[in-house]
Amino acid sequence: MGQFGKGCHLQLIDGSGFIFRAFYMAERSLPTKNKYRSDKTPIGAIHFFCNMLLRSLIDRQGDNPPTHAAVVFDHSGKTFRNEIFSDYKAHRPPPPEDLVPQFPLSRDAVRAFNFACLELEGFEADDIIATLATQASEAGGQVTVVSSDKDLMQLVGNGVTMFEPMKSIEIGREQVREKFFVDPDKVIDVQALAGDSTDNIPGAPGIGVKTAALLINQFGDLDTLLNRAEEIKQPKRRQALIDHSDKIRMSRELVTLKRNVPLMSILDDIESLAIKEPDHKKLFTFLQAQEFRTIVKRAADYMKVIPPEPITATSTQRGVQDISFKQDSYECVTEIDHLDRWINLIREIGYVALDTETNSLDEMQASLIGISLAVNPNQGCYIPLKHNSSPELIIEESNNTVNQIDYDAALGRLKPLLEDNSILKIGQNIKFDAKILRRNGINIAPLDDTMLLSYALYGGLHNHSMDFLSQRYLSHKPIPIKELLGSGRSQITFDRVPIAKAVRYAAEDADITIRLWQKLRPKLHQSQVTTVYETLERPLISVLTDMEMDGIKVDCNRLTLLSMEFEKKIVDLKLQIYEEVGEDFNISSPKQLGEVMFSKLKLPGGKRLPRGDYATGAQILEKLAAEGYALPEMVLEFRKLTKLKSTYTDALLEKIHPETGRIHTSYLISGANTGRLASTDPNLQNIPIRTEEGRLIREAFVAEEGYYLLSLDYSQIELRVLAHIADITPLKEAFRAGLDIHAMTASQVFGVPIEDMDPMIRRQAKAINFGVIYGISGFGLARDLKITKTEAQDFIQRYFERFPGIRDYMDKTIESAQKNAFVKTLFGRKIHIPDINEKPPRRLAAERGAINAPIQGSAADIIRRAMVRIPEAINKLPAKMLVQIHDELLFEVRKDAIEDVIVAVSNIMVTADRPAVLINPPLVVDVGYADNWAAAH
Repeated sequence: MGQFGKGCHLQLIDGSGFIFRAFYMAERSLPTKNKYRSDKTPIGAIHFFCNMLLRSLIDRQGDNPPTHAAVVFDHSGKTFRNEIFSDYKAHRPPPPEDLVPQFPLSRDAVRAFNFACLELEGFEADDIIATLATQASEAGGQVTVVSSDKDLMQLVGNGVTMFEPMKSIEIGREQVREKFFVDPDKVIDVQALAGDSTDNIPGAPGIGVKTAALLINQFGDLDTLLNRAEEIKQPKRRQALIDHSDKIRMSRELVTLKRNVPLMSILDDIESLAIKEPDHKKLFTFLQAQEFRTIVKRAADYMKVIPPEPITATSTQRGVQDISFKQDSYECVTEIDHLDRWINLIREIGYVALDTETNSLDEMQASLIGISLAVNPNQGCYIPLKHNSSPELIIEESNNTVNQIDYDAALGRLKPLLEDNSILKIGQNIKFDAKILRRNGINIAPLDDTMLLSYALYGGLHNHSMDFLSQRYLSHKPIPIKELLGSGRSQITFDRVPIAKAVRYAAEDADITIRLWQKLRPKLHQSQVTTVYETLERPLISVLTDMEMDGIKVDCNRLTLLSMEFEKKIVDLKLQIYEEVGEDFNISSPKQLGEVMFSKLKLPGGKRLPRGDYATGAQILEKLAAEGYALPEMVLEFRKLTKLKSTYTDALLEKIHPETGRIHTSYLISGANTGRLASTDPNLQNIPIRTEEGRLIREAFVAEEGYYLLSLDYSQIELRVLAHIADITPLKEAFRAGLDIHAMTASQVFGVPIEDMDPMIRRQAKAINFGVIYGISGFGLARDLKITKTEAQDFIQRYFERFPGIRDYMDKTIESAQKNAFVKTLFGRKIHIPDINEKPPRRLAAERGAINAPIQGSAADIIRRAMVRIPEAINKLPAKMLVQIHDELLFEVRKDAIEDVIVAVSNIMVTADRPAVLINPPLVVDVGYADNWAAAH
């Protein structure tokens, strides 16, 4: 990277600081109609932000214009300061709902005005500013920091000044002394002593800025002050410095700006910061999209060009989704020059919808056959890459030869585009495409997902597949895949599809995706779920992509032996059943089993179904087994073992990846209305936890040599959330005291002492505790505990009498759901309850769902929040997050790092509710590690 010269004047704009100030200025001064675009996207802060950028352009015509400039932003996520102090900025509230969608727009605005836009993971904007300011000033250049942030005042001097844009005042040494009562080179010491409640920097208790400055001026510097603290006459002040010297030194680390940030990853060369005039077409396109008519005119005056005709609100509001589909308009890209034109178009627009076509739905083994792209309705293309596994394919309909671009050449051209952080990549279930492209050496980012947009907006209301969303929101039925692949024995893979047909199908998918994105994205703000999408849905895509691709190791031999053991038990059971019945029959046939049980053996309770067969469901068999009948008990055991063998031991063996030797499950983010992730292909979440057979299956999941499997599991998180939401003091106190919560409940409800409690009574209390979460009825509890309905109803009544807050919570939740047709989690997730005002039994089921959804949904949100934060916390440790099972996270950790990972991860998990919510009673995680999953859990 080059260096600044003596004649340079570097202007560094604090983008993050300014966007927040711009937001609050807009809230105070702009009328409501000017705070939103016609599609209801908030743009008040961007209005002020663009005015500031335009002012910077105009000011270049002054006496001392900058030669270089950059707008610098904080990167989302934690920084090195969180490693120094885990609670750094922990108490800051989340940004306002209206501001969140304006963060990406602020970056777009910077690029539209042709400023360099800088941010770097692990560092704050102030650190980047400090590094660049130091480099430029040391080279003899001049630096102007455009900001009102007091933390940047430590940079003032030696060619560095600040400019406060709101008040239009310059900040030099004198202004710093007015603020901190010391010279700029002592600002760090004063801040270390005074601390900062906004950033949660502790400092020394009882010492403010004036006192801190007095002490620093008296003793010269912080180290001298702390070394001679005994000389201070005031006893409280003296003791504060002595008792808190370590915190003060840590605070100094936190407030000291880094001046050696590694900029190579975000800055190719210093000359990329050189002043460049904006491209007026690109700038006008952005400003018109925000409906900023006045700023467009002012920008045109500055650039001395004719302003474009204003776009009416109607034309932008109607939206492109009303345009009919024209599959004949899609392009087939078969030449490098043609691909380059598409790449340039995407770079100019700044976003692209994409979809990959493969020869399989297995993301870990599928081959990439082609890629489709779209930037506007009917403006899409398909890039065939491996059709017919040869460079050419004869299209049957026209007998014309279609060349395909060389596979490596095409991906080589696409890689810089798809990895460019300034270009948004949009997909429908884009995690699939991300994994396919990752296996081809391309890490796509940043991402938007129309499936997850729909999920954040309409969770619980309908499914989120492309076909459904297209028909529901675009009134368009997509081309069915069966038209291309066929079905049954004659079904082909996508590489055998003629390219002409592939173009229409694949490009249509990208076209649908861009239309859905343009329609659904603005609705996030209207429905007040922007924060849900940005913090709980979108960041999870890359986290799950990493987890799924890493997979988990399985001991193939152990699984094989276990499958053989199950087979032996199944055969033995068959023989016992045949002996009990006196004849052979198909035990897996409900019809034959029913005839044997109720016609031949005359067991009681036989009920015929409408089709004439006897019912042989689990409830009937369990009831008969409880009454002492041998055959139903053996059949239940037979069913359990056959399911374990077919669903787990045999199926898991088939799912072991031939190259990695690991199992790679896939998680569906939108799989459950409440936010719980769904594990599929294979489903690792349904492996039995409490049975011996389930434990044996989990023993087959193992760590690599030299590693442990580490399990961290939230302890009774849903009951803790219930205690918080319903404000149940006895439950809160029991959790804080570390009591056995089910024994405590039994003691409260049944009036028995906790000591030496009958396990059966505890089991009844446990069933009520968890049953209430799911809105259980007296009938359901009676069935679970095998007691009468009257007894069960009595148990529930006593429970509500002892914990009245629960009844109040249930009644208020149902009332709210009936009014709004949705309920909310603690973190703002909306879960729609469409049947809440229907007639029974649909209404009763909906009421049970409404009661459960805020509890289970809040617990699901908490573990999502933890999962989003964990990768950054362990990225420098030899550890990987592999599996998520309900309330448990499973990691593979090198043995010598196990304690470090436990501390890092557990700290995140128990504070994952903050700062948005502070769960009371506090969250707790259970920790275990071993060579296999069963022993770790």
